[in-house]
Amino acid sequence: MSKTWFITGTSSGFGKELAKIVAQQDDINLVASARKMPDLDYLDEYDESKILKVILDVTDKTAINKAVDQIKDKFGQIDVLVNNAGLGYFSTIEESDMDEVKYMFDVNVFGLANVTKAVLPIMRAQKSGVIVNLSSALALTTIPTTGFYSATKYAVEGYADTLRQEVKDLGIQVMNVEPSGARTNWSGRSSEKTATKIKDYQQFSDSITSVSDSVTDAPGDPKLIAKVIFDQVSQNEVVPKHLPLGEFAYEGGLSNLSGIIDEMKSRKDISLSTDDK
Repeated sequence: MSKTWFITGTSSGFGKELAKIVAQQDDINLVASARKMPDLDYLDEYDESKILKVILDVTDKTAINKAVDQIKDKFGQIDVLVNNAGLGYFSTIEESDMDEVKYMFDVNVFGLANVTKAVLPIMRAQKSGVIVNLSSALALTTIPTTGFYSATKYAVEGYADTLRQEVKDLGIQVMNVEPSGARTNWSGRSSEKTATKIKDYQQFSDSITSVSDSVTDAPGDPKLIAKVIFDQVSQNEVVPKHLPLGEFAYEGGLSNLSGIIDEMKSRKDISLSTDDK
């Protein structure tokens, strides 16, 4: 029986490149979602009998449930869920527009969680499944002006680490992918909205501009990243728990996490002194 992949946010970036890879496989059905149906026209060149296009805003629970029902009706199963839909927001913490920040959390965290919650009953019934969450290198380390974006991705990491423990005996695996900057439009529109307004933060204006420039200048190749994600899921019986991709994710993540470990060890006596034994 053919496996079924459900990928959110396939109008561009990693999601689009991954959808194109999956669409070319003889033994895999593809469910591709976007907020606008014309954004999925690029899939028309592939075998339509193995593809289901769904309109999906991950902040809309009704739309999520409708999409999952459509998948069950057409393919009867979901073997791989790729939570790719997401957006960026760039500003210093103090200057951030909290309405924009809240919406980003609704997409990056609660949208991801609601899609997963709708899919889990299917995977539990199958006693199998892989959940892939597109996290970020900025969940392994941080840089100025990405604080709230990093916060959404740190939330995804904690969510996934817990979910992994809860479903491990049900045949369900959870993999977080932490890419470095890549040549996608993930940051374009949001970064263009933001500029420093407080003089004390003027030094970070260039950082926000560089984020917008990274849409075309970043070292990460979306096609290569999508291929690695596909290969890790399709070729491994046990998928990695964490998959940092790119030099910044690897080196920056190691440096930050090693620093945390060193600091914890240096204060071991203080840490243990607060338990009343």
